Amino acid sequence: MNKVQVQGVHHITIVGSTKQSAIDFWQGALGMPFVMEQPNLGKPDENHLYFDPGDGRLLTVFTNESREDAGRDAPREVGCVEHIAFNVSRATFQQAPARLGARGIDFIQRDRGFMDSIYLRDPNGLKVELACYKFETPAGFRDVDVLMKAQLLRVERGDHHITDEHLADAIEALMTSRPRLDSMEKVATPG
Repeated sequence: MNKVQVQGVHHITIVGSTKQSAIDFWQGALGMPFVMEQPNLGKPDENHLYFDPGDGRLLTVFTNESREDAGRDAPREVGCVEHIAFNVSRATFQQAPARLGARGIDFIQRDRGFMDSIYLRDPNGLKVELACYKFETPAGFRDVDVLMKAQLLRVERGDHHITDEHLADAIEALMTSRPRLDSMEKVATPG
């Protein structure tokens, strides 16, 4: 049976409170440029705000000036979104605790083995993750290529979770799989 093949996340839409609350958090605290605003064409009493999370895709927020910030944790039930994660550079990750603290935003920091994470909440309780991989993906490969190879190594070795060693060995294996100039010259040399 044929399937619908997706090619990446197009955008994420969340339900927010007011326009200013959304701008203060997504643009002010997290640095996402405010791209545009238009009415929510499916629900005329709401506005639809668009932000750029840094990769040219969109994060959008439905707002209504009659709503207030929820000020509580978002539901964590079957069918609910647990959190949304955004990529940050190592330099930004290292500065994030001080910058969030200066804004009075509570957060927790975690080592996830293959990445570092900071978790915080938007004004309506949605958990947001700032994630930073512990590796630099070699040119010609994708982050997921490194992670898939590291996972295979982890499982082969019977280890609990991915560590720096799995990442380093995965990158080495990927780099070794590339065609080398000397092997390419042998193919290209006549005779």
